Amino acid sequence: MKSTVTAIALALSAFASIEAYAQGAPQKMMTIQMPEAPALVPVKLNPATTAVLVSDMIDPICKSQPKCVATMIPLAKEFIARARKAGVMIVYSTQEARKDSWMPDVAPLASDPFIASKGQDRFYDTQLEKVLKDKGVQTLVIIGWKNSGSVLYTSIGATLRGMTVVVGRDAALGPSAWEEAIGDYQMLTQSSANATNEPLKTRATTLSRTDWITFN
Repeated sequence: MKSTVTAIALALSAFASIEAYAQGAPQKMMTIQMPEAPALVPVKLNPATTAVLVSDMIDPICKSQPKCVATMIPLAKEFIARARKAGVMIVYSTQEARKDSWMPDVAPLASDPFIASKGQDRFYDTQLEKVLKDKGVQTLVIIGWKNSGSVLYTSIGATLRGMTVVVGRDAALGPSAWEEAIGDYQMLTQSSANATNEPLKTRATTLSRTDWITFN
């Protein structure tokens, strides 16, 4: 009898929860603990086999995101200039309709390849793989907005194509610490996993900082 009463009580409780949800009643938020991300690591790259992908650092996006303007753009400007000086190819990607909206400090040169994005993964239905492989690129450095969006999905697209990826995390941010934590976790635990953030693990993603990425 007791078990029958308990079952009825549980059923009524579940029905009440469903009814409250249907009526838009506020629900108690569930709290979970994200795993602590491993520390960022320095890397040294060969400029002859490296390219930098700049994603979505454009006026319509950055102007609405304080971290993009205040933090990402100054760091990206310095990093892009240093990569150019080392002879690294810089590739730009955003939507075709926004290709002339780059933030001035990180705007492309006329000679820089442009990839019109068709999705978050900049390899999807584009010539990005061909552009990189035609230049012998084996390592792709990704910076841009945002780490849980195009940076994440492009990193997966690159590793699936046999490339090694480095993300300049200080120039690949998101709108909240929560989104950034999700992006980091997914980049390091994708199919080509690098959960401990081993520097330059082959065909996986390494999280670094723009000032810790050097060329030799």
